[in-house]
Order: sequence, then structure tokens, then C-alpha cells
Amino acid sequence: ERLAVGKDRVFVNLDKYGNTSAAAVAIALDEANRSGRLNSGDHILLVAFGAGLTWASAVIEW
Repeated sequence: ERLAVGKDRVFVNLDKYGNTSAAAVAIALDEANRSGRLNSGDHILLVAFGAGLTWASAVIEW
């Protein structure tokens, strides 16, 4: 909400698969692509977290 990003622009599949840990980003990216949500040239923010206080993020162009 504070980032002013609409829910239609966020892809979440946690309710479908649960916490898939290290595979979460790859699974979500594949599912978003197969469902037609990604278009050539899109900028995509990938965010993941792991055990303890580990986390990572990246912005890619599709």
C-alpha cells in the first residue's frame, strides 16, 4: 500500500504451494510466465527470504 503498487501487479502463490524455500522465486516466475502475466520488456522485482535473517532481491528485465 505504501509503495502504491496495485495487487494486480503482485504475483503470490504462497496459498497454493506453501513455503517452497529456495525454489519459491523460480516457481513463481515460471507460473507467472505460463499464465501470461509476463511480457517482453517487463521489469520484474524478485524478492525471497530464507532461514534466519537471510533475504535477497533483484530487478530483472524479462
